[in-house]
Amino acid sequence: MANEEKPKQKMGFTIIKNDPTDGHKGFGIGSLSLENVSPVIIDIEEGTASVEIGAMHARSDVERGIKFTTDRADSEGGKAYWLVWVTIDHKADGPYYAGVTACEMVVNREKRRGYKVLADHVNKMDKSMKRHIIVEHMDAPSKKVLASFLGELNPDLWARSEEQLRQGLFV
Repeated sequence: MANEEKPKQKMGFTIIKNDPTDGHKGFGIGSLSLENVSPVIIDIEEGTASVEIGAMHARSDVERGIKFTTDRADSEGGKAYWLVWVTIDHKADGPYYAGVTACEMVVNREKRRGYKVLADHVNKMDKSMKRHIIVEHMDAPSKKVLASFLGELNPDLWARSEEQLRQGLFV
């Protein structure tokens, strides 16, 4: 069995908590800490919002078992969703919603097909982490759902958030 090769070690995207270096030099140096980013999925039809941590790896209940493409025709007749990246940061007076960016997603359960542009999802997550507010392209009812959800989830964070967020969501 001289021809046996060891399987190559796979280096995946690592999500880690707190300080990646934590006083030691080694694995994890230079990794992104996504500790303060949460994905919120808005069901446009139902008018509901929920935190779906699985969406960090495109494994939310909504996305599971769906083959996604960038062709809208593949998921025609499906349900529309917003995936909203919410980043929390701290000011002198406490934590607040610092970055809020929304991405489009359509899922057709029957066909097991979906529409999303992965690059847009990644870029919007990055923008959220960089404290951007990008919600102007959302439909008005979904903006209201998001505003209510964020306000009820933590009224203090909502109150300390930038005026741009409340204006962007028409509150």
